[in-house]
Amino acid sequence: MSPLRDMLPLAVSLFDGLAKLGHDGVGITRDSYGVGETAAIEYLAGQAAEYGLKTSQDGAGNMMIDLPDYTAGPAIWIGSHLDSVPQGGNYDGAAGVIAGLLCLVALRQSNQAPPRPVRVAALRGEESAWYGKAYMGSSALFGKLDEHDLALRRRNGSGSLADALAALGADLDNIRAGKPLVDIGDIAAYLELHIEQGPVMMARNLPTAVVTGIRGNIRHGNIVCLGEAGHSGAVPRWLRHDTVFAMAELISRLDEHWRILLERGLDLVITSGIVGTPPEEHAISRIPGRVAFSFEVRSQSNDTLEAFYHLMRTEAETIGRSRGVRFEFDRRIYSAPARMDDAIVRRLLDISARQGLPVETLPSGAGHDAAIFANAGIPSGMIFVRNANGSHNPQEAMELADFIAGAGLLYDAVSTKA
Repeated sequence: MSPLRDMLPLAVSLFDGLAKLGHDGVGITRDSYGVGETAAIEYLAGQAAEYGLKTSQDGAGNMMIDLPDYTAGPAIWIGSHLDSVPQGGNYDGAAGVIAGLLCLVALRQSNQAPPRPVRVAALRGEESAWYGKAYMGSSALFGKLDEHDLALRRRNGSGSLADALAALGADLDNIRAGKPLVDIGDIAAYLELHIEQGPVMMARNLPTAVVTGIRGNIRHGNIVCLGEAGHSGAVPRWLRHDTVFAMAELISRLDEHWRILLERGLDLVITSGIVGTPPEEHAISRIPGRVAFSFEVRSQSNDTLEAFYHLMRTEAETIGRSRGVRFEFDRRIYSAPARMDDAIVRRLLDISARQGLPVETLPSGAGHDAAIFANAGIPSGMIFVRNANGSHNPQEAMELADFIAGAGLLYDAVSTKA
């Protein structure tokens, strides 16, 4: 029987501690490179110390948790993130860090030397909600943050990502130079446990599953459609330059293309999650001369991403000409799709069979830090744990028994030889 089964009380205590720190009155808010995320890191550092584990922070503020005898060298990393979206849930990201922490506690208590060194990474800034870019901590780790990224402003405009990193004492010189903050040869593999953020596992009654790949995405955080404001009763349709109708036509056309491409078997999702006319000027009786909105397309195929993005830009040009408006695009942000390592997927499935868990695989529609590790050439794998009510909302509802089962898969993967 996995020693992780004895860790249920500790898991409950750790999740409760994080929830108390991050509760905002509605849900959980742990802001990337902000007060909430830092409080979570400090809390888990204190908990790790109570169990005789070592903690440290790298040049991007990511926290590493290690056994007392850890020395640098090829190690299996277990990681995930501690930040959340505003008014989110308590398990998104944090479940993976806590699962790794439980594995280290179990290894220390068993006095067992794992086949390879194991370390846990609590990664910063995975959520794009705060600066418009995802995977900030893991990207910095591999030298993948550029000046455009560092100039991104916090959602409330209070400062840039570079300002936030500087406040932590991060290694901004090397980050700006694009230098990795870790020797990639010191990472033998990367494993991540995460809640599923969709409804598939609930519908199929799967407590755990093994992830095969992660969708990439192309995003614009702020597309502005510019037209001409006017009186709603005085300007006929043929003389209007109505930005809301232009935006609505663009979204409608993209939805129809999406439907057709799904019928052809392509993997694709599109979203426009932010829409608004300027509140200082909009009115019921005013034809809007300006509207801003976001755009995101996700797919496991890079070719599909690029093709749909080109289609979106073409449709925007066509609609702009026909309606007498123009679309202005902010910086395009791209995150590459990633495949999990076939050998790790097979090993996790074999362990699942031995432990009486489902031998099932799923793709991940949501993005995860594992994509950054995989695309850096590091063999990577992910375990999903069933979670009710979706994610990025306060109603996340992971059962702790499912979590312990998933953490048990991790423990077996790092404590036994392949």
